[in-house]
Amino acid sequence: MNIWMVRDDCTDTRTFGTMRFPDGYVCQTLEDPVRPAGVKIAHETAIPAGTYPVTITMSARFGKTLPAVGSVPNFTGVRIHSGNGVEHTSGCVLVATTRGHHDDLVSSREAMAQVQQRIAAALAVAGGTCSLTIVQAKVETSETFQVS
Repeated sequence: MNIWMVRDDCTDTRTFGTMRFPDGYVCQTLEDPVRPAGVKIAHETAIPAGTYPVTITMSARFGKTLPAVGSVPNFTGVRIHSGNGVEHTSGCVLVATTRGHHDDLVSSREAMAQVQQRIAAALAVAGGTCSLTIVQAKVETSETFQVS
């Protein structure tokens, strides 16, 4: 299974996006700011656009199993998890059902349960794999966007 994440609203303090699953489920994402290629500030930088393997492993930080995003250059411990604001990202991808009005997310735990369920199901199939493809959208109008 491949999950698509399109970054569509970036500022110098945060990055919003939309995560789409093959079964049609859609949720919102929040990350740290996207920085120029080669620039990384620990715990304050969105991972580079690209395709990454996703597994579910035990998180020592959270004390439970969570999706882990692997093979990210110059990053370790990248997870998909719940959280409401950029202060909760630390280089990870936060998910929620809705974007808030103050650069935050709403109903994050509900979305995380849906995301975790879908990833676990994909991995449970014999030979099942999961990947996350992150792309940056170039917004041309309020109606359409071009993926780069």
